[in-house]
Amino acid sequence: MATQMMVRIDPDLKAKVSNFAKIEGKSVSEVVRELLEEYVKTRDIDSYIDNLWERIGGKLASSGVGLKDIERVIRDVRTKH
Repeated sequence: MATQMMVRIDPDLKAKVSNFAKIEGKSVSEVVRELLEEYVKTRDIDSYIDNLWERIGGKLASSGVGLKDIERVIRDVRTKH
């Protein structure tokens, strides 16, 4: 269940946020929720690591690196140490 949060902000900032939200077809509440979610996401180490692995996997896949290549590299590195 969602809960409410009361925040005091400058009236000019509120007007600007309201205008931008309206242009984007969103409510101010949606904009604030998105901003808070992004704030937490960028500071949550678990999410950061998950995102990092997704980016690494995407780069490897776009470079044509496959599972067998990764297994080979891991095996090579382990045999050298």
